[in-house]
Order: sequence, then structure tokens, then C-alpha cells
Amino acid sequence: MSEKIVISPTSRQEGHAELVMEVDDEGIVTKGRYFSITPVRGLEKMVTGKAPETAPVMVQRICGVCPIPHTLASVEAMDDSLGIEIPKAARQLRELTLAAHHINSHAIHQFLIAPDVVPENLFTTAVESVSEIRKTAQYVVDMVAGEGIHPSDVRIGGMADNISEVARKRLYARLKQLKPKLDAHVELIIGLVADKGFPEGLGVHNQETLATDVLYGDRTKFDLDRFTEVMPESWYDDPEIAKRACSTIPLYDGRNVEVGPRARMAEFQGFKERGVVAQHVARALEMKTALSKAIDILGELDTSAPVMADFDVTGTNKLGIGAIEGPRGMDVHMAQVANGKTQFYSCLVPTTWNIPTMGPATEGFHHEFGPHVIRAYDPCLSCATHMIVIDDEDRSILKDEMVRI
Repeated sequence: MSEKIVISPTSRQEGHAELVMEVDDEGIVTKGRYFSITPVRGLEKMVTGKAPETAPVMVQRICGVCPIPHTLASVEAMDDSLGIEIPKAARQLRELTLAAHHINSHAIHQFLIAPDVVPENLFTTAVESVSEIRKTAQYVVDMVAGEGIHPSDVRIGGMADNISEVARKRLYARLKQLKPKLDAHVELIIGLVADKGFPEGLGVHNQETLATDVLYGDRTKFDLDRFTEVMPESWYDDPEIAKRACSTIPLYDGRNVEVGPRARMAEFQGFKERGVVAQHVARALEMKTALSKAIDILGELDTSAPVMADFDVTGTNKLGIGAIEGPRGMDVHMAQVANGKTQFYSCLVPTTWNIPTMGPATEGFHHEFGPHVIRAYDPCLSCATHMIVIDDEDRSILKDEMVRI
């Protein structure tokens, strides 16, 4: 006889979601469904009709965990809509900001999974390692982008200012000092995940991966014509779940796809592993990639070079695309500017892509492993919520209003 196991809300992630697992007599998951129950954010509507500069400032408030990717995706979308080619140094500073954010965000995730994989005798060591890495990474974002949380110096057309030569040398020295510490931290995390002894094949699925760049993002690699999205009632076979789910389901070539660190490593670095352990290993290894990228940029940056392009804010109503590889995966923002105002704005964020994959990835193993599968993806639900309930009695949804181009 089948039984239903419900975890609501799922824990140690950003935002609120529910995991519903149907299990057999042995407790093995036969059907897994994962969906967002976080209330709507509505920020896409708030920026519509306002000056383009408003969007990056407001959409970075979508989430306190991923303000950097949302800011960068927003300015990239505006740059594209306005036909702006930013200076080389501005691009380097944006890439440096995101590289540091990757390190910080991945370290946060490792703190969240520490109770799952770190034994008591190593817990203090692991947490102190996370804290030291985060302190340095956030220092870089603060110095380069203006603020560690909400990056005020990332602007449409480039950056507000270049950093000084003194700051460049200081950051370069601090990141070089961090390297042996981060290498040891990555080795520690990978070893602890291996020692946990997750069942072989846990979290493995057959979905394709999708990524636009090894670390930063490339709008030319995201083909809007291959993208579609469906409403929850067309995806979930359980009517009650379909009513309660707060996210649309994005598809690429008609299929749900996996995004994030493992997807990037599979697409660009030949990473072949799959499943829960592979997610943690890929995330840890990406911290080293991000640190190397940040050090390289600081070694090459011309601090006397301009960082802001000249541009006309009037706009031509072109649909601009910003595709940024956030820590949790590809973050796409779309913007149209005409007559000096934002006419349309939409966000297609990382966890939205992964939601339809995470539930089925729990299938075939005991339900006690379900939370481990979900946490391996490091979901961020506030970003992923698009739907709005308009009738508290029948939970009916305002269709096609907040999600369509």
C-alpha cells in the first residue's frame, strides 16, 4: 500500500517549499514532487513604467542570498535593450564581483549542509573555515561593487567607478593568501561528503544540463526561441499541488533541465558525475575556479581604464537579455525600454529551472534521503515564485498575467 510523506516547509534553504513523496511498503519513493509555496514577489511589475535605472536597484531585493546575480542580470538585460557595449574594465569588475559572490554563496550552502555531513569533532573546524572564506569574499564584493549585499556600484552601462591601484593590490594579496585556505576547505568538504556514505545513485536523473558560461554568463548562449514555460496545472498530475504551486515550469526544447554548478562543469569542463554527491563536489570545485578567476582579473585589471559607456537611455523597445550564471544556476532577466521607461520586465531564475527536476530526483531511494536530495541543489525559492493567488476560497490563479512576454 502506498503512503504519502509530506515535508512542509522543507528546511535549510531560502524561502518556503514543499516536498511530497509517495512511498511503497519499504519507504522507497515512487513519486516525488517538489514545489514552491513562497508568496509572490511582484517586483517585475513594480519596475514597469519606471526609469531603467530603477530595475537593478529593485530586483536585487528579490532575494537576500542572490543580490549579485540579480543585479548583474538586470544591468546586462538593460545594456542589451539599450544597445550598450560596456568597457573592458567594467566587464572585468562585474566578473570579479560575481566570482567573489560564487565563493561566498557556496560557502553559505556548505554551512547549511554541515549538520548533514560534518561529524561533531570537525564541526567547529568546518564552520570557522566557512566564516573565514566568506569574510574575504564579501570584502571583495564590498570593495569592487560598493556594498557586500546590495551592490550599488554595478550600473547600466558599466560600473560607477574603477577601483584604485591600492585597492587592486590589496585585494590581489588577500585572495592569494586565501588560496591555500580555500584549497584545504574544498578538500575537507569533498572528503566529508564522501565519508557520509550516501547510497550510490542517489539523486541521479536523466535530464539535460543547461549553462551559458563556465562562471559568468553569456546571453548569446541562451536561445529564447527554445524556451517555453507552462503553468503548474499543466505540469503536476496532482490537482491540489497544482493549485498550491507558486512557480511556472520553464522548459528548454520542451524539457525540464538542470542548471547550477554541476551543469556548468558538465557543459564546460567535462564533469561526468551525477547525483547528490556530484552536486556537492561540483559546487566545492567551482569555488577554486572562482578564486582563480578573481586572482587573474586582479592581476590584469587596468585601474586607470574607463568603466562607464556613453549611452542614450531613451531605448528602442528591443527585448534585452541578461544571462548570468548565479551560484544556483542560470539567471535570465529580460527587459524592454522605450521612451525612457521600462515597458516590460521578467525574471527567469535558477531554482525555477531546477524545481521540476528535484522532486523526481528523490525517486528510487528511501524517503529519509529526500531532504538530502533537495539540499544538494541549494534551492532559493523567493527568486522562483511567479504566481499570485487571486481567490482565497478556491485558490484560483491569475493566469498569463505575470509570466508572459
